[in-house]
Amino acid sequence: MKVFKFGGASVKDAESVKNVSVVLGTQGFNSCLVVVSAMGKTTNALEKVVETYFVKGDFAAELEDLQQKHLAVAQDLFPSEHAVFSKIKLIFQETEAFLRRNKSPNYNFVYDQVVSCGELVSSVILSQYLNYIKFSNSWIDAREYIKTDHNYREANLDWERTKEHMSSLDRAQCYVTQGFIGADENNFTVTLGREGSDYSAAIFAFCLKTDSLTIWKDVPGVMTGDPRKFQNVELLDHISYEEAIEMAYYGASVIHPKTLQPLMQQQIPFYVKSFLEPTKAGTRVGSGVAPAVAQSFILKENQHLLRIATRDFSFIAEEHLSQIFSLLAKYKVKISLMQNSAISLDLCVDDLYNGIESLLSDLAKDFQTELTREVSLFTIRNANLDELNNLYNGREILLEQVAKRTVQAVLK
Repeated sequence: MKVFKFGGASVKDAESVKNVSVVLGTQGFNSCLVVVSAMGKTTNALEKVVETYFVKGDFAAELEDLQQKHLAVAQDLFPSEHAVFSKIKLIFQETEAFLRRNKSPNYNFVYDQVVSCGELVSSVILSQYLNYIKFSNSWIDAREYIKTDHNYREANLDWERTKEHMSSLDRAQCYVTQGFIGADENNFTVTLGREGSDYSAAIFAFCLKTDSLTIWKDVPGVMTGDPRKFQNVELLDHISYEEAIEMAYYGASVIHPKTLQPLMQQQIPFYVKSFLEPTKAGTRVGSGVAPAVAQSFILKENQHLLRIATRDFSFIAEEHLSQIFSLLAKYKVKISLMQNSAISLDLCVDDLYNGIESLLSDLAKDFQTELTREVSLFTIRNANLDELNNLYNGREILLEQVAKRTVQAVLK
């Protein structure tokens, strides 16, 4: 059995959905599980629905607009009497009904119940279309198989329960399901973190002990840099699990950080390929491959540089670090880079969940803080140290770390 994962860009409209069937045709549509993300920018639009719900309460127009966009995609794929139209409407009706009856003030809980609608509707459209063109498959609800705790928006997997539920799946069949979502012990919907669909695919691959996992992107594979941000980048044909994990940790957008560990444990080959050129080899990630030696460039934008110091100029001691890390975890502010001196701690952080203002407020009770907003974290793997000044391209360096042949710099 193989697992294929298609992101939002690969199913953004009717022509893209048709192209997915072409891609699957080149791979042989048998004994596979297809994981699909929400279409295009649907997740962003659903996030706005949640924001509107909490701020204004009048969310119906935004939700209706999203429904009409999905129905329009379906109209280009199916005859008017097809059952898919009622299935799409039902998903949006259930989402609206939840918002109208909800009494919970928990933003993260509401977020997960609403934003999951995107994956549900895209997977229904893809599954129905594949069946329509005689690519026989069964649609399954990922929430019945991926079991987690109730840490909404970034749930932690319950591996034992997940493996138990997935044991009922037939590895000889074809399935279409959702990325990004699961269910907690009370069967409420949870999400696995932004861009968590790759992780979903890895979970299915691990639990089903599949032959391989292929993630289909709009790039040829894993490159030595994002071609939209760097010039003269090259395709990495083969890289080791270890190198891929390092690249994901440092922020390579083509690989989700949590994806690789379960694949490495089972030694499941992992491919990154282009859905625009599906017959090309792409990148293979696996064991027995020498570490990459080419320079690789990773740019994480929308970061913030936080400097924390004691008020009395005493050393940053273990009890201070414990307090700081506890607050970072509380407000879900993620550390991208850390550097400490005797009396200060510098953190380059990612504020995915908009917790930094609350974090600063709590830190201010015991520490002096200084925040520089909207910085970039530039990472060079296998760096040629003689070329650093050219690579920084005249930008202001706020912080720099060099470890072996990995260089990281916070740039303004």
